[in-house]
Amino acid sequence: MMKYEQHGEVALLHFDDGKANAVSNDLVSAMNQGLDQAEKEASGVIIFGRQGRFSGGFDLSEFKKGPEATQALVNKGAHMLLRMFSHPQPLIAACTGHAIAAGALMLLACDTRIGTAGDFKIGLNETAIGMSLPVFGHELASSRLSKRHFTQALIQAQLYSPDDAVDAGYLDLVVPEDDLKERCIEIASQLAELPTKAYAGNKFDAREQSITRIRKSLG
Repeated sequence: MMKYEQHGEVALLHFDDGKANAVSNDLVSAMNQGLDQAEKEASGVIIFGRQGRFSGGFDLSEFKKGPEATQALVNKGAHMLLRMFSHPQPLIAACTGHAIAAGALMLLACDTRIGTAGDFKIGLNETAIGMSLPVFGHELASSRLSKRHFTQALIQAQLYSPDDAVDAGYLDLVVPEDDLKERCIEIASQLAELPTKAYAGNKFDAREQSITRIRKSLG
């Protein structure tokens, strides 16, 4: 599920479940494990999806088990996203392909988002599938998405190509697939040189209202 490697001061977390890279109980556990290790051994973190798919969203097979299993996974996923959003180190997303629903929220929770060029879709499709976005989703979207795209992206379930996702606020940069890893390491290495305490403090201060609202919603 998760492969950890380190390049200088940068930790690389590679997630690959061989399928949709769904936000499952296993992925949440692996993410927490990877971030724990990165905080001890690195100064910056890059999260990689599998080729062609960053993440397809929550694990629907878990949802089929019933309301209790669904709520348990959504709660775990929310805590994971909150941890990513407030992670003290620079957190870079290497968006390797499609990023839908909770996959798009993972992008919004990261600091810098580098996408792979290609015929991929990125966005929040909750309205299209008859679901309401929880508080943590609204807060991440409000914090990171372009105000010009907010209604289209969140309420109207618009899915974006990688290039259009930059304008919408899901991504910061799109590069050819062959350049993705090198470009992410380059950016993460530069950010890792910043003083960690100052980086963490300014990140928290900038996001404090959203972090507080999410925490309150989770109990």
